Amino acid sequence: MAERAARPCCLGWDFSTQQVKVVAVDAELNVFYEDSVNFDRDLPEFGTQGGVHIHEDGLTVTSPVLMWVQALDIILERMKASGFDFSQVLALSGAGQQHGSVYWKAGASRVLTSLSPDLLLHKQLQACFSIRDSPVWMDSSTTAQCRGLEAAMGGAQALSGLTGSRAYERFTGNQIAKIYQQNPEAYSQTEVGENVSSFAASLFLGSYAPIDYSDGSGMNLLQIQDKVWSQVCLGACAPHLEEKLGAPIPSCSVVGAISSYYIQRYGFPPGCKVVAFTGDNPASLAGMRLEEGDIAVSLGTSDTLFLWLQEPMPALEGHVFCNPVDVQHYMALLCFKNGSLMREKIRDESASCSWSDFSEALRSTEMGNGGNLGFYFDVMEITPEIIGRHRFSTENRQVSAFPRAVEIRALIEGQFMAKRIHAEGLGYRVMPKTKILATGGASRNRDILQVLADVFGAPVHVTDTANSACVGSAYRAFHAGTDVPFSEVVKLAPNPRLAATPTPGAAQVYEALLPQYAKLEQRILSQTRGPPE
Repeated sequence: MAERAARPCCLGWDFSTQQVKVVAVDAELNVFYEDSVNFDRDLPEFGTQGGVHIHEDGLTVTSPVLMWVQALDIILERMKASGFDFSQVLALSGAGQQHGSVYWKAGASRVLTSLSPDLLLHKQLQACFSIRDSPVWMDSSTTAQCRGLEAAMGGAQALSGLTGSRAYERFTGNQIAKIYQQNPEAYSQTEVGENVSSFAASLFLGSYAPIDYSDGSGMNLLQIQDKVWSQVCLGACAPHLEEKLGAPIPSCSVVGAISSYYIQRYGFPPGCKVVAFTGDNPASLAGMRLEEGDIAVSLGTSDTLFLWLQEPMPALEGHVFCNPVDVQHYMALLCFKNGSLMREKIRDESASCSWSDFSEALRSTEMGNGGNLGFYFDVMEITPEIIGRHRFSTENRQVSAFPRAVEIRALIEGQFMAKRIHAEGLGYRVMPKTKILATGGASRNRDILQVLADVFGAPVHVTDTANSACVGSAYRAFHAGTDVPFSEVVKLAPNPRLAATPTPGAAQVYEALLPQYAKLEQRILSQTRGPPE
């Protein structure tokens, strides 16, 4: 798979939930090598399912930190056996699953700086961690710590305004607080605490890599405007925490040259740069090459929005992170649980299980659906917290059913209006140059994409984002250390394909409907929650 001819390149890594993956990208931004290690399949001795251990309480979810190290060993040995020319690697960067955390034991730095090229990494790092099973993003066992952090900050909105998110169980600060409270001995033995991303960078650097701004803003600890740790948040979580975290750095930083271990064992050049690793979501934003005003919509089992923001307005829903490719700007992330599974249910019920009939229903109904609006949440939604199906007629009266074609359009229009409303709630604004990048299974349906273009009033492009975190990491490796915009560095990458443009008159239709939809959403929420306190 590797090519023998000289081919200067950058490597992009992804330490994700279920695998470690690598791509090599050449100077023309072509991916010419890729490999991965699946934890369950390739490292069965760790006994993971889906890359994790779910504990008896059903809330605690961890992954063995040495499993990640051994996976890196396996990939590097495979690359070496295939004849991959490491001497051509100019720089590398990577991504880690967001919100996972790693705890280096006191004295581990001496091991990192004196690695023997005769031994695999995992053999040398076995005694280097004060917590051997790392909490990961699926963990939801820190509710008490979340409430404590919000109380210390004066409430959830105050915490969100400062750190970009209200307190979430998976966020690193709350995980650290739990370890300090429940395992103080392990906490006291911890020399440095890292996110999975900075931990992975440390493996290549041969010393502790700093946490970058973008992944650091997914910890409930970083002041996203000032790019410094919040002293109040640190104090609410654990003592001496700033010493253990170190100072955060811009995501485009070169953190150093590659460790001599990789030079001697694999033949990396001494000048190979290690660029700050970041979270998988920020790395995906880089891989999809979003620019100011752009929006990426992943239409999968859940629907996810990535937004490029200039002036963020953190809210109780969604997350605002520092932008991984432009230190002056931000990115936002919104997740909607009722995605493709909901679309498939309505297809089965109202279109005889046929996507063709589903599309015909969208084409045969008018924009705005005659004022009929629907909310479809068969499982408790994240954004907003609503469950059930709620239909409203033109007069805003709740009704029990719609005609089949109206039902289909109400679902799709409702899904996209909700996305626009909540994106704008975080500070997003459609701009004249805005483009939407659509990915995921539903992005293959042109009629669904047409509704997306109409609701947002922006053209929709489709892109193949397989390995977007890996590829984005390689792009970031090319960009770091330059004084040109990220968009200039990646201009050679394949362009996404235009799939839909807004229908004339769509802007007027949806500008009128969006406030109505937002009011109805609040009405449903108030009926569910009761009056606000």
